[in-house]
Amino acid sequence: MKIAQIAPLAERVPPKLYGGTERIVSYLTEEFVRDGHDVTLFASGDSMTSAKLVACSDVALRLNPAVQDPIPHQVLMLEEVRQRAHEFDVLHFHVDVLHFPIIRDFAARTVTTLHGRLDLADLQPFYRAFPDIPLVSISDSQRQPMPPVNWRGTVYHGLPISLLPFTEKPQNPYLAFLGRISPEKRPDRAIEIALRTGLPLKIAAKVDKIDETYWLNVIKPLIMSNQNVEFIGEIAEHEKPDFLGNASALLFPIDWPEPFGLAMIEAMACGTPTLAFRCGSAPEVVDDGISGILVDSMSQAVASIGEVIGLDRRKVRATFEQRFTVQRMAMDYLDIYRSLPDSNAHWAAE
Repeated sequence: MKIAQIAPLAERVPPKLYGGTERIVSYLTEEFVRDGHDVTLFASGDSMTSAKLVACSDVALRLNPAVQDPIPHQVLMLEEVRQRAHEFDVLHFHVDVLHFPIIRDFAARTVTTLHGRLDLADLQPFYRAFPDIPLVSISDSQRQPMPPVNWRGTVYHGLPISLLPFTEKPQNPYLAFLGRISPEKRPDRAIEIALRTGLPLKIAAKVDKIDETYWLNVIKPLIMSNQNVEFIGEIAEHEKPDFLGNASALLFPIDWPEPFGLAMIEAMACGTPTLAFRCGSAPEVVDDGISGILVDSMSQAVASIGEVIGLDRRKVRATFEQRFTVQRMAMDYLDIYRSLPDSNAHWAAE
């Protein structure tokens, strides 16, 4: 099958540091290449892939200080995709909404995975205007705020099975927080859990410009005033096995409709259980009592720390292997590709 993967330009594929969407695009692209498909990746020029790379910017836009407005760069990429659309059996978009008007003539050969939150009021009239575009959700809970649209399926994220090795016995264990410093991710809850349980906490997270005030006024003072809380900052992929594998548990104390939560399955791959608040996708990702513990309040979170740390790490890893590998993700997407009304006709015509 001739497959086009269209990635965001904000980060390279795969990203050097933070960037969940670009990381998933990379895993999926490489798996399709391994399976013998003819894959073309539209992404930033510094991306690393075994597929055919169409460089749509010199480097990732977030890393280019000369870029003031990302939209012109993204529109140029979409024009390149439009001009070459006839070359592909399926075009898989991971770029939110800008492409919707452009793909109307060949929408039946496309899939758009929605990677972000869908409960924002601005999105409702938009999706009502495009009910025909084939969409994929990354959790069932992500769909809840949406008007009637053309859902083709839900595909949970997956990781290469050997990407993050299993760690049976963590060295110098601690609680871990991985992701972004933002109000909805609730690192303040993670800090409070650590303080109330007396356990050390390590925070590996990036701070976006939009969250700098929250970081400076709320989170940084909490960290500076507590010696058992360590802020590591943004970490790269090669640092995750040590950071997650040596943790007793991952804290996922979210307070928003999380579409998926990649950190939970990254921890799971290492055998590290997750303590998650029952929001968004967490109940779909965490098998309560097996790969983690779900809670509804801070008091429950504090009371459940011993239980989550005591979970069998081999069963945590086994759950990852059963549910969240890149092989399963790729098969799920192939089933969706083949179900598209125009993809099979286009494929057969080649």
